[in-house]
Amino acid sequence: MSPYARRGVHGQTVEALARRILGGDIPEGATLDLVALQSELDVSLTALRESLKVLAAKGMVDARQKRGTFVRARADWNLLDADVLRWQFEGGRTTDADRALLHNLAEVRAIIEPAAVRLAAERRTDDDLIALEGALVAMAEEDAGAAHAVEADLAFHRALLAATHNELLERMEMVIESGLAHRDRIVHSSPHSEDPVPAHRAVLDAVRDRDPLAAEAAMRALLDQAGRDLDRIGTTDDTEGARAQ
Repeated sequence: MSPYARRGVHGQTVEALARRILGGDIPEGATLDLVALQSELDVSLTALRESLKVLAAKGMVDARQKRGTFVRARADWNLLDADVLRWQFEGGRTTDADRALLHNLAEVRAIIEPAAVRLAAERRTDDDLIALEGALVAMAEEDAGAAHAVEADLAFHRALLAATHNELLERMEMVIESGLAHRDRIVHSSPHSEDPVPAHRAVLDAVRDRDPLAAEAAMRALLDQAGRDLDRIGTTDDTEGARAQ
């Protein structure tokens, strides 16, 4: 699914509003001045209202008689929506809210992926192994850049979910991919992260051997490494920030 910003004026308006809400520029509970927004964003009132319908469907805004259109409480937002997750992490920033969401994502992955990889070990096909091996080969390419490393990692985890041959688990890709991509961009751009290839290779080997217990253990080790990388980078960033002050 392409980002909304690639879908013309309507899509750009959706993303502009979403980023302001998620970034706190338009706070929870705030009533939107549609006339002012229409002028500021230089869009028609129809386009603005259509964009707000998109955000309403994602739980971010609502409209009431006498009150108008307003931002709903964060607890009402559909944080599992792939667009909302992507908007949350967009722009390359890493705020406290981003870090909290990344740690929440890590907990979700710790619940889902070890169980998913057990199924993958039991159900994988030769085509699944080819997809996993291809992603791992791409991951191991040296000097290919952070963007390449991010896409290779995403491809590996997509292939693992696909190897479960469970339609609902495959759709979990939409939940974790945006947050995982943001985490990967942070990690792969840092000199402090561990080499991800051995941990992913261990997962692939266990899936190839149809060993669900070994696959689960390897995935838990991989997720532990991912957590260490993120914690290490966060600590380094805090230290460097303190030195700069």
